[in-house]
Amino acid sequence: MFDFPPSFFRRKPRRVWDLDIEPHDILHENEDRERKLEPPLSRFIPLILFGVFLVVGLIFGMRVFALQLFSHKELSMLAKKNTLRRIPTVADRGVLYDSSMNQLVWNRQTFDLVCDKRDIPSLRYAKEDLIHELSLITGYSFQDIRLEFDDSQEPLMVIAYHLSHEQLVAFQTRIEYLKGCELRSNMFREYTEGELLAHVIGYTAKISQLELQDLKGYFITDRIGKMGLEQSYETVLRGTSGMEIFVRDSRGNVIRKEGEVASVAGNSLILHLDLELQRSIREAMEHVFQVSGTNKAAAVAIDPRTGGVLALVSVPSFDPSMFSRGVSSKEWSSLISDPLNPLFNRAIGGIGFPTGSVMKPIVALAALEEGIITATTVIFSPLQICVWNKFAEQDECFRDHTYHGNSDVKRAIAESVNTFFYIVGGGFETFRGLGPAKIIEYYKLFGLGQRTGIDIWGEGRGILPSVDANWRLGSTYHLAIGQGAFAATPLQIASGFVGIANGGTIYKPQLVAAILDSINGGQRNIDPEIVKENIGTPRHSETVRQGMRQTVTSGSAQGWLNSLPVAVAAKTGTAQTGRTDGQGRDYLYTWTVAFAPYENPEIVFVIVVEDALEGQVTALPIVREVFLNYFSDR
Repeated sequence: MFDFPPSFFRRKPRRVWDLDIEPHDILHENEDRERKLEPPLSRFIPLILFGVFLVVGLIFGMRVFALQLFSHKELSMLAKKNTLRRIPTVADRGVLYDSSMNQLVWNRQTFDLVCDKRDIPSLRYAKEDLIHELSLITGYSFQDIRLEFDDSQEPLMVIAYHLSHEQLVAFQTRIEYLKGCELRSNMFREYTEGELLAHVIGYTAKISQLELQDLKGYFITDRIGKMGLEQSYETVLRGTSGMEIFVRDSRGNVIRKEGEVASVAGNSLILHLDLELQRSIREAMEHVFQVSGTNKAAAVAIDPRTGGVLALVSVPSFDPSMFSRGVSSKEWSSLISDPLNPLFNRAIGGIGFPTGSVMKPIVALAALEEGIITATTVIFSPLQICVWNKFAEQDECFRDHTYHGNSDVKRAIAESVNTFFYIVGGGFETFRGLGPAKIIEYYKLFGLGQRTGIDIWGEGRGILPSVDANWRLGSTYHLAIGQGAFAATPLQIASGFVGIANGGTIYKPQLVAAILDSINGGQRNIDPEIVKENIGTPRHSETVRQGMRQTVTSGSAQGWLNSLPVAVAAKTGTAQTGRTDGQGRDYLYTWTVAFAPYENPEIVFVIVVEDALEGQVTALPIVREVFLNYFSDR
C-alpha cells in the first residue's frame, strides 16, 4: 500500500536537542516547504577587510606624519591667519595745485559700511535679517544687497560709501543686529571747483572687481582714479595703504590688536593750469551761450614756450563730487542719457571737429616751404573756380564767401580767401598746387591725425583722409581749407599752432608741471618735451605769422581783437555740421585760434563753439574777453 524508498528505514532520527549540530546548520530558509541551508562564509573575506582597513590606516597615518613633519610651519601660519584679521588703513591721497598754488582738491574723512562674510550669520533666516537691517540703514533695496553678498568674491564687502550723519546714527542704534558689519574710516575727494575742472582733474570712485583682480596692492574698500589726472597719475597720487592687525576668536570677536603698519601719503601735483584763466574761459562761454543760444564748446590754452597746458575747458560738464560720494543709479542714468553728453571731453576726445579755415596757415607754410609760392606771389582769386569732375563728367564749381581778386599769402590768410587756397592746394589750369599728399604730410608734421601725448587719458586721433582711386581734384580743394574727410581736436589745433607761434617748435602738451614728494617735501619739476623743432624756415614762418597778425588788424577778426592790451595774431574758421534750422540756415562749428603777445607769445588759445547758426559770431567774443582778462594785469 505504501511504497517507501529503502533508504527511508535506514535513516536515523535526529534529536532536536542534539548539540552536535554545526553553527551554520541553523542558518536556513524555508522555501516551497523545502529546507535549504545557507553556504558558509568564506574565511578570506575577514582577511580582505582587515587588509583594506590596514592600508587605509597606514595612508592616514603617513599623511598625518607628513603634515606634522613637513607642513607644520605652513599649517601653523594658516591657522594663525584664521585668527588674524588685517584691516587696511587708507593713505592720504595727494592733492593738486594750479600754477599759483591754489589747492584744487581736498581730502575729507568719511565712513563706509563694511561687512565681512567670514563673520556674518551663516543661517539663512539670520542672514536675511541682517540684509534687512542693512537695507533700512542704507536705503538700498533688499535684493541689491543680497546680490552683493552672493556675487562678491572677496570676504570684505563695502555695502555703502560715505555714510550720512543719519546713517551713522542708525548704524550705532542697530549695531547689535549687524553681526559681521562695522564702520571703516575712509577718505573721499572734495572737488571745490566742481564742473569747472571736471574733465581736467577727473574723479575717484570705488574700485571695481575687474580692477581689483588686475591691480596689486588694492583693497575692496579703496577708491581709484577714474578720469583725468586722477586716473593718469593714480600711482603718484595714491600713496601706500597701511594695515592694522587684530586677533579674533572663533566668533569673530576682537581679542587684541597685534600690530600696525603705517600708511604713506601720496605725492601731490603742481599743474601748469591757471585757475583764473580756466574760470575766465568758462564765464566767457556762458556769456556767448546766453546771446547765441548755443550750449556746447571746447577750449585749450597752451604756453608756446614750454607746452604747458594753461587751460582746458569742455562744456557741458559734470560735478565730479557725485562720483566721489557714490553716484546713485538715478544720477548715472541722467548723465548717460543726456543728449549733450557732459562726460565727453570735447577738448581732447573723439574724432574732433571739422576745422574749416583755421588750417590755412599750415597750408600756406607748406606752399612756401615747397616753393609753390613766395611771400610776394600774387594769385588772382575769383569768386569761384570750376574744374572737371571725372566721376560726374561735368564741371564742379567751388565758391568763395566773397570776391577778393588779387591776393598774396598774407592777405589770403587774413581774409580767409578760399579760392587762393584752392589754387595753392590743388592747382588750377597752368598753376601747380601742392597736391593732397603734400598737404597731408604737413598736417601730420603739425601733429594732426595723431595723439599729442597729453598726460590725461582719453585723447582722440582726429581724422586724416586717405588718397585713393575715388579721390578727385575737388577733394584736394576741400582738404586745403580744412574741409572734407578731415577733423581735429581743439588740443591738436592748439598744439600745432604752438609751432606757428614760436617759430617752429612743437612740445608735448603737459598739464603737470611738478610733483611734490610727500615724505621729504622735495619738488621734482617735469621738463618740457620737444616733439618737433625747426619746422619751416624762419622767414616763411614769419610770413605766416604776419598773415595771422593781419587777420586781426584788417582781416576776419578786425574789430574784435585789435584793441586789446597786447598785439594778437589769429585765424578764424567755420565748418558745416550738415544740419540746418527751420529757416534753412546752417548750423556751424565756429573756430578761432590766437596767440599773444605777437612779438613774444606767452599763450596759444583755441576755441570751438558747436551749433552756431550761420551769421552768428560766437568764437571771437570769447577770445576777446579771455585775452582782455588775461593780459589786463600783465
